Amino acid sequence: MNPAIYVALVVGLSVAAQWLGWRLRLPSLLFLLVVGFALGRAVSPDEVFGRDLLFAGVNLCVAIILFEGALSLKLRPVRDLGRPILRLCTVTVAASWLLVAVTARLLGFDLRVALLLGAILVVTGPTVINPILRQLRPTRRVSGLLRWEGIIVDPLGAILALLVYQGVTSIEGASLWHELGRLGLTVLVALLVAVPVGLGLTTMLRRHLIPDFLQGVVFVGVALATVVGSNLILEESGLLAVTALGVLVTNRPGVELDRVLEFKENLQVLLVGALFVMLAGRVTPTEIADVAPIGLAFVAILVLIVRPVSVQLGLAGTETSRQERFLMSFMAPRGIVAASITSVFALQFSEAAQNVRSQAASAMARDPQRGRALSAFADRLAGMSGQVDRMVPLVFLVIVCTVAIYGLGIGRLAERLGLASASPRGVMFAGSPAWAIDAAVALRDLGVATMFVTRRGYDLDAVRAAGLRCEAADFLSEYAVDEMDLSGIASMVAVTPDDNVNSIGSVHYRRALGRANVFGLRRSDEGEDGDATTGTVPALKALTAFDPPLEHSELDRRWRAGARVGRVRITDQMNWQQFRRSFPDAVAMFVVRGSSTVVATPSMTAPKAGEVVVYLGDRAQTPSSRH
Repeated sequence: MNPAIYVALVVGLSVAAQWLGWRLRLPSLLFLLVVGFALGRAVSPDEVFGRDLLFAGVNLCVAIILFEGALSLKLRPVRDLGRPILRLCTVTVAASWLLVAVTARLLGFDLRVALLLGAILVVTGPTVINPILRQLRPTRRVSGLLRWEGIIVDPLGAILALLVYQGVTSIEGASLWHELGRLGLTVLVALLVAVPVGLGLTTMLRRHLIPDFLQGVVFVGVALATVVGSNLILEESGLLAVTALGVLVTNRPGVELDRVLEFKENLQVLLVGALFVMLAGRVTPTEIADVAPIGLAFVAILVLIVRPVSVQLGLAGTETSRQERFLMSFMAPRGIVAASITSVFALQFSEAAQNVRSQAASAMARDPQRGRALSAFADRLAGMSGQVDRMVPLVFLVIVCTVAIYGLGIGRLAERLGLASASPRGVMFAGSPAWAIDAAVALRDLGVATMFVTRRGYDLDAVRAAGLRCEAADFLSEYAVDEMDLSGIASMVAVTPDDNVNSIGSVHYRRALGRANVFGLRRSDEGEDGDATTGTVPALKALTAFDPPLEHSELDRRWRAGARVGRVRITDQMNWQQFRRSFPDAVAMFVVRGSSTVVATPSMTAPKAGEVVVYLGDRAQTPSSRH
């Protein structure tokens, strides 16, 4: 197939698969793998690109993905989690490696292959963790633990797999001290490359030497140069270098990365989808079926024994609660790094056996004894290569099963542990006018979580007196935007009296909540005729809340005139049209629909029977319509 056609097909199918996953609220990775398996029956990526070009591209794409993930690893929000994160990235990794290796050995793998498989499967990764976190929205602490573990362990797992591979394929063998020394050297090289590059890049940003429109592509170029340059100095140090670069850049004070993050988030979504489709296309259903009997047992042990034991060992005695440790014990989906490094090492293993056999043939004439030793070692490698080839479908089976198990089951578990909501539907109010507090009380009585973000002392007292959750912060502060715990919150309504503050807030909270879930009050400069000379730029506006949409001053005026918040359940006798006729002056604020809460707008779908409308109105509700 023509490479241009293949690339267009992969991108189109991957985007469609991810949209379908979002629409159905299911892990998109499952759809990507199904698409990849199906496309692979028609054309293999190896045939289109060749193995060398394919895996070179895969390695660079993985580096970009890890760099994008590392840019989200801010130290300040997890300053109270330093020790747990360190132990997750050390003790938990070591325990997981050994337990996976023991499991693989018990299931019939050669010990050396089992050690390689264990090294590969210590990784989780941002490509599978981030989509689950976007849907789940757990507490800040749980989110921080999962993000840091996934992003930091990915390059460590790749390095560990390389060290095991080199030890297995080296005829002289490698001592433990030699391997530890190489690990230390890898870390040192990665830091020596990442630190000066990061300092130089952030200095250029601070001095405005990189124009805004070039920041995204400059960061991509620097990330690629970093991974390639580090790998030239020492093989497989590049992923760790580019991860360290991301962590350094994002934690330097005075560096604004909004444009970079938005660009790289979009690029990451594209790369993840394409990589999964292409790598899955290299695995046939027959290969998956062949490893399924031991593969399913392997997955069960990983989920029920390996992960819980390794997490409990890693987090024992740390500043984590029992609920947090339990949730972490059942959250370890594998992603693109596991898939890519398995494919790479399987290919390299076969090539290593051939290279040793060639060396044996050359050495036989000069040194028969060494030639025989090399030949025997080549035979051992060839004997293991069959098991190594089975690792690829086995790892893909692990990816499919763990994503399905954790992606579909983690929500309910987190909800029962009180660490997240399986279907977040809470409302955050930025600002705290009296009518908003009254609306929040009505929502609370309907089982909807609410929170207020405000700094004014009087407002704080009023919110707390009503028994509502409140954050004493400016909702445009760095703490509120980057660190505030939004677990259970699905939408935000900016209700301050300052239209410009509301607009700025809508821009900042789009990344966390999504553009469709960020609302503000009608602005005072929005003329009826849509005058472009007075209206605000659409990119700086939130969706306009409430039906009919009113300005802050008008809502306050109605409240002072005696309007109060009420709620009415829509029934066959009191449908939406009848409600509008009965309450002609009412301002519909929210519609509670089972597992979701909708901020009312003029364009919303009309509430149906069983749904509850929370409104601000002058007329008292009739007893028959009250919820």
